[in-house]
Amino acid sequence: MALIVIAEDEFLIADVLSIMLEEAGHEVEAAPHGLAALTLVKERRPELVITDFMMPLMTGLELAQAIREDDELSQIPIILVSGAQASIGRAHPEMFDAVLDKPYNEVRLLEAVDQVLDTKLAR
Repeated sequence: MALIVIAEDEFLIADVLSIMLEEAGHEVEAAPHGLAALTLVKERRPELVITDFMMPLMTGLELAQAIREDDELSQIPIILVSGAQASIGRAHPEMFDAVLDKPYNEVRLLEAVDQVLDTKLAR
């Protein structure tokens, strides 16, 4: 299916998310913060990025800004999964293709992934 990069500083959340996406047939690369995720995005050119908001070194918003400002990466869809900062993500619809609140519902997250990937393929 799709290569997905996850930016999540909480190891257990990243692990659960990775397993869930792999069981859905996706290849997953996880990064512990936005800066490491940006490196992975540049190296691997994923079909989708899923990011937390609050992370060390580079927030999810900063990661999204860096991706959107790079002509070679700007079309990669980004899903923000966050707790209290989800409202900040919703205030920036030009940065995120979907915003989900933590704790997220597994079914809803997989539906959002499918919808974003389907939209990308239709472009």
